[in-house]
Amino acid sequence: MTLHELSLFEVGVATALILMNAVISLTLQLGLERRLFQASLRTIFQLALIGLVLKWIFGARHWGAIVALMLMMSMVAGVSAVRRTDRRYPGIWLTSLTAVLISSWFVLAIALTGVIPPSAWKENAAQYAIPLMGMILGNTLNGISLGLDRLGDELTTKRGEVEMRLSLGATRWEAAIPCLRTAIRTGMIPIINTMMVVGLVSLPGMMTGQILAGAEPMSAIRYQIVIMFLIASGTALGTTGAVLLGFQFLFNSRHQFLFQRIRRVSKC
Repeated sequence: MTLHELSLFEVGVATALILMNAVISLTLQLGLERRLFQASLRTIFQLALIGLVLKWIFGARHWGAIVALMLMMSMVAGVSAVRRTDRRYPGIWLTSLTAVLISSWFVLAIALTGVIPPSAWKENAAQYAIPLMGMILGNTLNGISLGLDRLGDELTTKRGEVEMRLSLGATRWEAAIPCLRTAIRTGMIPIINTMMVVGLVSLPGMMTGQILAGAEPMSAIRYQIVIMFLIASGTALGTTGAVLLGFQFLFNSRHQFLFQRIRRVSKC
């Protein structure tokens, strides 16, 4: 079985379905028409651009280009995670970038050494490294974004409780740990929910793509199991790292809560 090559007309038919979203928005006065249009254009442009880049990288097979692209992807993910938050503090950009880089690259290293042997990808590392990095980053980004956003909300709404614990002699860790736990839990909930219904409610993209390309279903399933565990690990490490780094920026060594550092911003 060979994968059917989609024509521009067939892609256009799928693109026209976005008009249904616009109709829904107009009918219910959701005000999302402009954002839908922008999102659609960005989807087409970004995917077309990455397609050209990947075509060149797959042909060149140069490690420098592969690493450069993955670094760019990591930086964009770190910035995007912060842009989705309502409450920010000095150092949140560094927090997000550090958490993204450490968690995603660590998990990718495990994947390319312990899961997929180097003998399988040494001829074309980009074919494995870049797609794996993309899937890990996409979920890690969501976890970090949700975790940091919830951390700011928890520390703001529960400021009185935190400061009361500190005034009664609690350390900064003892005062903040309930908020930290809630923030980490929030960041990990989406991937846990996905894992609970995968295969029953949804067929993940990688598994679907392999099956469409003619791979044996059980082979595709094994790859998907590996991917789910990789992204779950990346999400957990990234979310935990981001929240703990945020804790370091918002509490000093004298066990004081630096509440004045947290500010609310508009995401518009």
